Amino acid sequence: MAGIAIAQPPLTTIQDTLYRADGTPFNGFLVISWNSFQADNQANIVSQSITVKVVDGYLRVQLVPTADANPPSSYTVTYNSDGRVQFQETWVVGTSTTPLTIADVRVSTTSLPTTTTTTSAPTQASSQTPILESAVTGLVNDLSLRPMKGTGFSPGVAIIDSTGAIDAIVGNPSDCVFVNGTSGPCGGAIPTYSDGEVPGGTIDGNNTTFTLANVPNPAASLALFRNGMAQQASVDYTLTGSTIQFQTGGVPQPGDILLAWYRMPPASGVTTPPTAVGPQVICSRAGTGTSSTSFTSVGACTFSANVLQPGDRVEIHFDLAHTGTASGFEYQAIWGATTITDRVATAAEVMVAGKGEAGLYSAGAQLRAESWGTVLAFAAAAGNATDNVAPGLTITFNARLSQASSDTISLVNFTVVRDPAQ
Repeated sequence: MAGIAIAQPPLTTIQDTLYRADGTPFNGFLVISWNSFQADNQANIVSQSITVKVVDGYLRVQLVPTADANPPSSYTVTYNSDGRVQFQETWVVGTSTTPLTIADVRVSTTSLPTTTTTTSAPTQASSQTPILESAVTGLVNDLSLRPMKGTGFSPGVAIIDSTGAIDAIVGNPSDCVFVNGTSGPCGGAIPTYSDGEVPGGTIDGNNTTFTLANVPNPAASLALFRNGMAQQASVDYTLTGSTIQFQTGGVPQPGDILLAWYRMPPASGVTTPPTAVGPQVICSRAGTGTSSTSFTSVGACTFSANVLQPGDRVEIHFDLAHTGTASGFEYQAIWGATTITDRVATAAEVMVAGKGEAGLYSAGAQLRAESWGTVLAFAAAAGNATDNVAPGLTITFNARLSQASSDTISLVNFTVVRDPAQ
């Protein structure tokens, strides 16, 4: 088991048909170049260029989206035909699961096209002289005032940092967000109480001084009752610290009952909620089965963005059942893009059990796994994973048969539990 690097960045397809001004298909090639940038999934894209041929007007190319790149980036596209450069334009590619046309990605043209146009952009800015940003009154200043994606950006609760960039607030799902952009347990220090306390002192008709176990804070919180009747401060008694002094005419008599209620300062370290967050069952359910000879997902559990934090521990438990005796099988448990366990069982295997753990730290997670079966020998493994958990992470269970048959391998049950950092 080994850690896997950041996954390949997603690609957006640009597909269009190009024509010359006389209506004939454009033939030539496009040189697409770019500077280094960081893709939306944090993959690093190095400076380079590619050449794309256009035959009978047909253009198709796949590029990494730059609309959410860090720093903001674009592609410089040079059109070449008839042995010379025809014109140049700039593309900003957004994320899309369906093909985009040139009209969808073109943002500026640096020289007028003299022989080409696209079927999808008869009214695009390529027919006009480009205008510099600095030539538009107030544009550069307005652009500098807009919010920018910060280095700590990810889906979740946002904060604007001291530079005006938008970053994500990191914390546990049960935390509260404070006005300074930090997160922590909800609530603040709470006061402690004394309820129905019997003041110390002899009730004999002569004693006027009684003592409380603590100093009421604030003093006005003291509610003193004699035989169920509320006593009025400065009229029936005076309070100095924790000492109650009854006034003449209001001295408690033998058989009287004194009871006091009051508040005290918060105890050191007492906050609300008073108890720590306990283990959280993220997923616990039955999976599905497969008779395919290709790896098929038979169950999955997904953590949302910003849930997993350094110090968390995740426990994974799963049980598999094999029906039939014609084929062996193989199963996997995968943490994001990192394999936790991958084992092959014979056709005689009836059931398999397994468990794994992930201990998260700032740079990833340390993994360990154990598995065994009725025939399959016990095996254990440990390793590291560098998957980025901030955008969210999915634990996947895959299975397949070793050869085509009517056998079935099923994920009977799986459970994923998170122990939050305290």
